[in-house]
Amino acid sequence: MSDSANKLRLGALIALVVGSMVGGGIFSLPQNMAASAGAGAVLIGWAITAVGMLTLAFVFQTLANRKPELDSGVYAYAKAGFGDYMGFSSAWGYWISAWLGNVSYFVLLFSTLGYFFPIFGEGNTVIAVVCASMVLWGVHFLVLRGIKEAAFINQVTTVAKMVPLVLFIVIAAIAFKMDVFTADIWGEGNTDLGSVMNQVRNMMLVTVWVFIGIEGASVYSARAEKRSDVGKATVIGFVGVLLLLVLVNVLSLGIMHQAELAGLKNPSMAYVLEHVVGRWGAILIAIGLIVSLAGALLSWTLLCAEILFAAAKDHTMPDFLKKENANQVPANALWLTNGLIQLFLVVTLFSNSTYLSLLYLATSMILVPYLWSAAYAVLLAVRGETYEQASGERNKDLLISIVALVYAIWLIYAGGVQYLLLSALLYAPGAILFAKAKREMNQPIFTTVEKLIFAAVVIGALVAGYGLYSGFLTL
Repeated sequence: MSDSANKLRLGALIALVVGSMVGGGIFSLPQNMAASAGAGAVLIGWAITAVGMLTLAFVFQTLANRKPELDSGVYAYAKAGFGDYMGFSSAWGYWISAWLGNVSYFVLLFSTLGYFFPIFGEGNTVIAVVCASMVLWGVHFLVLRGIKEAAFINQVTTVAKMVPLVLFIVIAAIAFKMDVFTADIWGEGNTDLGSVMNQVRNMMLVTVWVFIGIEGASVYSARAEKRSDVGKATVIGFVGVLLLLVLVNVLSLGIMHQAELAGLKNPSMAYVLEHVVGRWGAILIAIGLIVSLAGALLSWTLLCAEILFAAAKDHTMPDFLKKENANQVPANALWLTNGLIQLFLVVTLFSNSTYLSLLYLATSMILVPYLWSAAYAVLLAVRGETYEQASGERNKDLLISIVALVYAIWLIYAGGVQYLLLSALLYAPGAILFAKAKREMNQPIFTTVEKLIFAAVVIGALVAGYGLYSGFLTL
């Protein structure tokens, strides 16, 4: 898109960031958090998340400004700093996380409709999958009409879904009761929650899930009207969404007790508001969620196609993925993405995958791309690269990027062994596309170090495969 008329302005970039983050996660946040932690641990967890994710936002802002030639950030930073295979793995992991997220959104969408039409159940019945498939291909053909047009629709849905969220916060603030919030604040009455540290650790994947999309503007850096807008959109979007998430979560804990929230069906925000004002509150939230999910599905469909397209343009992915249609949309990347979403929608019929299990898996896949982005920012600051005329900023950026890197490592630990192994199972097949791209360039597939990394991934995938077969791992 060389034509400036087709470039994305700051408002569109902010909408992509906010639209990507505010999808279905916020509407299920009260139950998702209460299932893992009491109110005290929730406050600690949000404090850690706020610092960690803010440093990641600053990392994406800094890299967008200091490395303007690296488009589609999450993938490009890993490749520039750590080689082709790590770059490919970041693109592959990010892409899988994105379309798995869309599968979870479809499950949540029809679980929400199940509030009105019981035939949809928890979003994974036959009729739910059939209807989800129809929506999937409707979004597919909408995106094929053009990135600019889809981005505009995303702006509209982003604004629309803010209305029920703001109303929820206002009503919940009025109904908030401090004695409910402080009752068993550390979760000592529920032994299943474990220690406060375990509670904080167990809620981490949920907090990351609701922030996935923070890098949305970086992915679209090549299509931005002004490069400087990429960093601005990232930070503005993060701060706004953080405020929304914390208010929704904390206020809910002052309306219903932890055990009550943990037992709610999703979207749990609807049932919290129903508890306060009656059935119309649940209907309001359900409508807001449907609008929100429509926008999120659109945002993530755009991001899925864009990450494959960007990787194919510099030969990290095979050439067939960079083919664009007449509307300058990466059509082959879109077909591959939505084909796999369709496949996994069918899989939900046989595995009984719930929104929460899909959420955890999608989140675990994006931890590696986040890790390498933070590591690359550390590398730049340590080397002094791009800081020749800005030595004062170097120490500040080094500190921020180190905190972001430590946070990314903590997230992988918090995710646990199960999701690390399942991630390996999904990372391993990507080597087929990586090898194809290397053959197209007549280059060796792996360096010596990359062979060792790939061997570790294969071993993890084999263990995960055996775990699924024997039953000690589940999807």
